[in-house]
Amino acid sequence: METFNYNSDFYRPIPFDNFIHQFINEGYPGDRMAQEFTPKVDIAESDKSFEIQLQLPGIPKDQIDITIERDQITVSGERNIEKNEKGKKFNSIESHFGAFKRSFTLPEDINKDKIKANHTHGILIIEIPKDMKKMIKKSIAIS
Repeated sequence: METFNYNSDFYRPIPFDNFIHQFINEGYPGDRMAQEFTPKVDIAESDKSFEIQLQLPGIPKDQIDITIERDQITVSGERNIEKNEKGKKFNSIESHFGAFKRSFTLPEDINKDKIKANHTHGILIIEIPKDMKKMIKKSIAIS
């Protein structure tokens, strides 16, 4: 008897014993949700700045870290779940929980000293202003 592991590119059958091995050694897919997740990100650019928006529902701002190292900005944190709340038994959990870390390469024409972050209604917005001095174009005469 065979079961199927569906991939977005193609369908290929896998033997049932491989399925059991994968289930035992890698765990139920729902278990992976409890280990880590990747928050969705939207990035926008205007004439004056870049804006990174991360969807972080249920994560208080004191559990989010933003660091800049060299040419990268990194956002990390953790979303915890309390499974044993008094009088509450979860029958299904579809939300993703666990640690996360997202890094983004910063362009050269930004002002690192004026980066701002705001956390409202589960959305973290990081505003990265452009450095207008670095953006000035210079023409070079050809001799």
